[in-house]
Amino acid sequence: YIFCLNPLDVKKLKDVEYLGTVASMHLNSDYAAALFEGKVQLHMIESEGLGAQEERETRLFPADDDKYRILCHALTSDFLIYGTDTGVIHYFYIEDWQYVNEYRHPVSVRKVFPDPNGTRMAFIDDKSDGFVYCPVNDRVYEIPDFSPTIKGILWENWPMDKGVFVAFDDDKIYTYVFHKDAIQGSRIILAGGTEVPYSYKPLLLYNGELTCQTQSGKTNNIYLSTHSFLGNLKDFGPDTLRQMLTQTLMLKRFSEAWEVCRLLNDQSCWNELGKACLHHMEVDFAIRVYRTSGNAGMVMSLEQVKGIEDHNLLAGHLAMFTSDFNLAQDLYLASSCPIAALEMRKDLQHWDRALQLAKLLAPDQMPFISKEYAVQLEFMGDYVNALAHYEKGITGNNKEHDEICLAGVAQMSIRMGDIRRGVNQAIKHPSRLLKRDCGAILENMKQFSEAAQLYEKGQYYDKAASVYIRCKNWAKVGELLPQVSSPKIHLQYAKAKEADGRYTEAVIAYEHAKQWDSVIRLYLDHLNNPEKAVNIVRETQSLEGAKMVARFFLQLGDYGSAIQFLVLSKCNNEAFTLAQQHNKMEIYADIISSESTTNEDYQSIALYFEAEKKHFQAGKFFLLCGQYGRALRHFLQSPSREDNLAMEMAIETVGRAKDEALTNQLIDYLMGEGDGMPQDAKYLFRLYMALKQYRDAARTAIIIAREEQCSGNYRSARDVLFSMYSELKTQKIKISSEMATNLMILHSYILVRIHVKRGDHMKGARMLIRVANNISKFPSHIVPILTSAVIECHRAGLKNSAFSFAAMLMRPEYRSKIDPKYKKKIETMVRHRDTTETEEPTTACPYCAFQLPECDLLCPSCKNNLPYCIATGRHMVRDDWTVCPHCDFPALYSEFKSMLQTENVCPMCSQRINIVDLKKINDCKEYLKLEDED
Repeated sequence: YIFCLNPLDVKKLKDVEYLGTVASMHLNSDYAAALFEGKVQLHMIESEGLGAQEERETRLFPADDDKYRILCHALTSDFLIYGTDTGVIHYFYIEDWQYVNEYRHPVSVRKVFPDPNGTRMAFIDDKSDGFVYCPVNDRVYEIPDFSPTIKGILWENWPMDKGVFVAFDDDKIYTYVFHKDAIQGSRIILAGGTEVPYSYKPLLLYNGELTCQTQSGKTNNIYLSTHSFLGNLKDFGPDTLRQMLTQTLMLKRFSEAWEVCRLLNDQSCWNELGKACLHHMEVDFAIRVYRTSGNAGMVMSLEQVKGIEDHNLLAGHLAMFTSDFNLAQDLYLASSCPIAALEMRKDLQHWDRALQLAKLLAPDQMPFISKEYAVQLEFMGDYVNALAHYEKGITGNNKEHDEICLAGVAQMSIRMGDIRRGVNQAIKHPSRLLKRDCGAILENMKQFSEAAQLYEKGQYYDKAASVYIRCKNWAKVGELLPQVSSPKIHLQYAKAKEADGRYTEAVIAYEHAKQWDSVIRLYLDHLNNPEKAVNIVRETQSLEGAKMVARFFLQLGDYGSAIQFLVLSKCNNEAFTLAQQHNKMEIYADIISSESTTNEDYQSIALYFEAEKKHFQAGKFFLLCGQYGRALRHFLQSPSREDNLAMEMAIETVGRAKDEALTNQLIDYLMGEGDGMPQDAKYLFRLYMALKQYRDAARTAIIIAREEQCSGNYRSARDVLFSMYSELKTQKIKISSEMATNLMILHSYILVRIHVKRGDHMKGARMLIRVANNISKFPSHIVPILTSAVIECHRAGLKNSAFSFAAMLMRPEYRSKIDPKYKKKIETMVRHRDTTETEEPTTACPYCAFQLPECDLLCPSCKNNLPYCIATGRHMVRDDWTVCPHCDFPALYSEFKSMLQTENVCPMCSQRINIVDLKKINDCKEYLKLEDED
């Protein structure tokens, strides 16, 4: 009976009688197929309205002339499938009403289980083995771990999971997955098992949910253990999630695997998912995975291959990415681009495999691969095969490649013992490096002669000479020495030549080796050239060499030279003893004072001179060893002939000591407290300078300058004041007006001679007027200065000023002292008075811009003392300002520049000035501020 199942009721459609007892029956939407007595009858369920297709209403299988029995059958929407006792599986296509496929199995087929589409079919044969048959490509795959107790197989009906099926017996359900598009090829794997409740009979599998018939006839659903990931993933811990990841990857459920990886957030899990995608050739999904995990290299590689349509070529690339290189090679060779297998082996440096592939695929690449293989074999120590492959690598038309191969042939020949061939090959080869490498191999083999020859040919002269030395070939070493730079080789050669008594050659070699002690020894002991030895000791400061020279001079009785070289060799005690024995302490003292040595050495010398009553020398060495009190006592006891230098040293001692008692002792001595004979004031000045007591030094400087002025030494007086002025300025100490005024008047006197010499009588006259107005500061030269003032003023047209100074000279105390040469002229000038006077030009005050005569240094408006020009003596103006680069004193830029055309020194500090170093100063506020502070 055939019934129609509706949601509301069950309707009987028809009754069908068959020719035998029905063993099994299958239906689809239009047809029913019944198995009875080894035959299958296929017929339509409802035939009304199909009159034109009567021949398609029913058909009996097999045909009358076929001699086999049908043991099992199945019906899909498109196919009737049955298996026979002869092992043949037939596919009958219902739409075309004809056979479309058959497969012959070795044994009879007991049960068949097609998937819903009929494109894959599982079957069980008479041996209880299970297989999956794909009619599309006529391939059969054995089901692994297939239990002989299996009663049936159900395919997954969920459309997104087509490769999954279960096999079941009374106790257990086994989940299998058919991996169709894997890089290793199609195969079936067992994913896991699920226990079945007692007497449950599986009916339908949908997305991991199995519908079973219970013992009471009702249906119940169970979930396969292999599909546990279908629940809420957030409820599970990491260990369970890792197990689920394994399940999803087995079942090719990559979307669920992605979610698991996202929850685990572990790099190893992402890598596992990516590898599974590659395994199943899911390139786009793999790119997405590797991009998420940050593997840019794999993403770029997959992007390059994802568009390849050749299945084997794509699979080969993916196998290579998963490091399955043998599989990749097989797939490449089966693809449309077999040369990819060769490229892969070359990239992997699998040169032996690459050579085999090149023989088949690219014979023209064999020489290049042979060369690479030879390099690898050489590295592994297989020199025999390396030589053979280097020889095979020679092309005859690729110079650079052939040179590498020939170099390999040379090295391998030497290593194999064929030294003559290897050496000849290396000599003919253009490479210096090859000669060096072959030389090193020969040197290790103790073949020194050939090694040295190759080193020499390769211009490795140091190595060549070293090997020639090892084989005692001194003649060749001598030839190579000019090109040798290694001191070690020169030293070996020098020792050999010295042993032979050839000292001239030996000393040259020792010099090249920078063995200066040996050079000095040969010059002294064998070549009788002490001058050369002495020069070398002075240049190299060799301690051992200095000792040798000292011994040499000692033997000659030249104790002064011996002492000198003993000190140079740091043998100060020996030198001191020798100086004592031979009364050469002055020589020793001179030498030791120029050396940096210990206080003990200085003290020893000081004590010696003290005992000898040589006060100056004793004081000098007490000063060096820091005993300032004893040093000062000896300096003050020095005999008068050494007074000047001794006094300078005494001042230096007190300056270093910074001891008030010693300072007072020296001041008392200088003031003559002890003997009533005061010393020259310049020593007191220098003492104050050494003690940095600048105010006292300034007062002393004024006294000294006054004494120098009274003695008529005006330049010396000016220089003393200038040096003190500069020092006070450096120390930022206020300069007294007395010092500044005296310096200005003395400098004005110095300028007179400069201007007169240059023929500028007006400037000379103006400075002489200033000096004459302060004539009391020049007591020893009153008449000559007034006389000069009269003459220069007359020359400059300043007749009234000339008359004034001439009238002064007519005073009784001066008249008799006038130079007879000028006396009559001056008298005439007084008798015939001329009061004409060139008016002095005015310039602006640098402070307040008031116009005043250019030689006036006091502004009547702002009452400031004005800075003066060291070149002319005039007051400074803002828009013509410069300073001396050395002493920093101001000058009028235009006038100073003009003066430097003929005079190349500063009139104040006497330092040389290059005119290009003179810079005009546009903003002189800083200098005016300083002057104001001063």
